[in-house]
Amino acid sequence: MEFGLWEKYYIEILDDFGFSRSGDEESAKLLDEILSTEGCLTLDDLSQIVGFSDKFIVFGAGPSLKDHIEMLKEEYDLRDYVLVAADGATTALVEERISPDIIATDLDGNLDDILAANLRGANVVIHAHGDNIDKIASLTPFFTSVLGTTQAQPVGNLYNFGGFTDGDRALFLAVALGASEITLAGMDFGDTVTQYSRPNLPVKVAKADEFKRKKLMYAEKFTNWIRENESVEMINLLDE
Repeated sequence: MEFGLWEKYYIEILDDFGFSRSGDEESAKLLDEILSTEGCLTLDDLSQIVGFSDKFIVFGAGPSLKDHIEMLKEEYDLRDYVLVAADGATTALVEERISPDIIATDLDGNLDDILAANLRGANVVIHAHGDNIDKIASLTPFFTSVLGTTQAQPVGNLYNFGGFTDGDRALFLAVALGASEITLAGMDFGDTVTQYSRPNLPVKVAKADEFKRKKLMYAEKFTNWIRENESVEMINLLDE
């Protein structure tokens, strides 16, 4: 999605959630400064790394995630797919001894698992927004093979492919990387939250609060936008 189109949705999100555009821009500027010093990937770099396949599996952190991983292990040859974990979904993959090729994260998943996956070769797409500026500052330098993204106007080394939550941003990233087919695993949307997406949740699964429900609504909205506007086949395992 081009930024000119994305910006219309972005303004809607800022108004709906009361987010600060200047906060997003400040976080993006900081991430760009860190990546300029530490080094980072370009989209072309990442395209070459995952160029072994144009079929992607994107793992969300919904309640169906573990069941979908078990099904995929039994019925799919995962070596034929580029595996993209949306933030906290990384933990479920690590538990199953699966290494994602890419992690899309705003750094609020289980950081030990994201760092472990990065050490095992996962490329990390770090997203800057106004609410995670402290984590951008303190954690970004610990990662290698990083591509930076923002939901505001892209600056310097950063990209904006479209998308709001880790899950739908992972889908937009897959499209930008030339996916012809995307399989959605653990992408439930709805009104349920898991410990994979909220590590501090006291139970494994719970009803989402209003903030999270609204985010999931946007995630579904942008997933449908991709389905309707991009030349990519999308398969949601919930429908199988």
